[in-house]
Amino acid sequence: MAEQRLRRSAPKSVAHEANVSDRVFVHDLVLDVEIGVYTHEKGVTQRVRFSVDVDLIPADALNDDIRQAFDYDTIIKGIKAIIARGHINLVETLADEIATLCLAHPRAQSARVMIEKLDKEPGAVGVEIVRAKAGA
Repeated sequence: MAEQRLRRSAPKSVAHEANVSDRVFVHDLVLDVEIGVYTHEKGVTQRVRFSVDVDLIPADALNDDIRQAFDYDTIIKGIKAIIARGHINLVETLADEIATLCLAHPRAQSARVMIEKLDKEPGAVGVEIVRAKAGA
């Protein structure tokens, strides 16, 4: 009985709780992108909507210091850098490059990337991928 009381009263680290997770996201970012495999898609831009969710290892303490955080600006700047390189044929390729960029951060465990072409058909068409680090 005393052993049970000790277990119940022992403080638990929040970072070790099974339900604890941190997530950084960018939703509904719309940029003009040169993308597509068809002739009529070459040399023109299309409106593309990006939604990216990155699950992170919870930080023990960030001390309110942006240099210790995985910042959503990292995602936005990364997307802009990728599309600035020029024409991309496949939406799947773009999504994979964004996921790879996000997973390069040491705290990143998994990334969900949704990319939607807004000018292709009425509504939106696109892809969604999920990538994770090994063992995550």
